Amino acid sequence: MGEVASKTLIKKGAEASLYLADWHCRKVIIKTRFPKKYRPVELDEKIRSYRTMHEPLLMHEAKKAGVSTPTIFLVYPKNATIIMEFIEGTQVKQLLGSMPKKERQELCVKIGELIGKLHKHGVIHGDLTTSNMLMNAEGKIFLVDFGLGEKSAELEARGVDLHLMKRALQSTHYQFAQECFEGVLRGYSAVLGEEEAKEVIAKIVEIERRGRYVSERKEEQ
Repeated sequence: MGEVASKTLIKKGAEASLYLADWHCRKVIIKTRFPKKYRPVELDEKIRSYRTMHEPLLMHEAKKAGVSTPTIFLVYPKNATIIMEFIEGTQVKQLLGSMPKKERQELCVKIGELIGKLHKHGVIHGDLTTSNMLMNAEGKIFLVDFGLGEKSAELEARGVDLHLMKRALQSTHYQFAQECFEGVLRGYSAVLGEEEAKEVIAKIVEIERRGRYVSERKEEQ
């Protein structure tokens, strides 16, 4: 891995820890997937190794689709570690609430366009939240954390991806969640095309109905 200096834990998620570090005179993010004790050791190693290799491939596909992601410098499957570019920016989660309405709507349309580019290229992010979107000083948006993503052009996968985005907006930005999601869908439709986008939107409605049905069944029991 080479010399790593001043390694600092900045986030510990459900599957991985993120460290900010100096590596060869460069500020980087080191992402390390930690072992899960509930899994057999051999299976755990295979899962972590696969996801460590798979995530950079998805990020590369996202770049090919025209979506900005951090540059990957090195991948260590055996140690379940990725060294990637540190993006100087702010989480969109922290920006939406302080923006004027017009700027917020424009940003949401731009986010929808990025999601549309991913889906058009067959990339499913898997964890579309405003925490996983960074904006730099020039207004460029980077998508991060493709650890739960996949390659798929299936309608269900697209619907689930956007449904997660909608849920994230409702839980984190409930004051203007509807307005934001409508902006996302406008940008998404502009890239994917009206007809194809309508199919995905219909799938989101179906997913929401399934969720309500399950909830109702649980209440009846």
